[in-house]
Amino acid sequence: MTPPLSFRNANHDDLPAIAALLADDDIGATRDGPRFLPAYASALDAVNAQAGNSIIVAMLDGQVVGVLQLTLIPGLSRGGMLRAQIESVRVDGRHRGRNIGGKLFEHAIELARNAGCGMVQLTSDKQRSDALRFYEGLGFRATHEGFKLAL
Repeated sequence: MTPPLSFRNANHDDLPAIAALLADDDIGATRDGPRFLPAYASALDAVNAQAGNSIIVAMLDGQVVGVLQLTLIPGLSRGGMLRAQIESVRVDGRHRGRNIGGKLFEHAIELARNAGCGMVQLTSDKQRSDALRFYEGLGFRATHEGFKLAL
């Protein structure tokens, strides 16, 4: 029997596992990983200090097996609708195909709904074809074109 999956806000002890998840593909390996642990610690402190912003980990048998960032964004458009933005989604490659990502999203979407959000949005690198299929399978639609400007 598989132990139950649980979710909680990340803490500093989770950062090595999160760093490994972020760097566990061709794209992430070039821009993330354990060498950034001091920066991740500062970033986690900043996220935790900002209301409506959280790093959520999926836990299985005491191990971090997934992560995402959930940010609640107040705004004026759409009648002042509160939105949720999901970023930095990763699931441990050894556990993919076990619906951990789906359950992590269900949890994040429920948090957004309970906070009063009227929409959940996300971006994904166009090179991540498996991730794009995964998001579409969850009901997300590519209704907008996204842009980024590196500074």
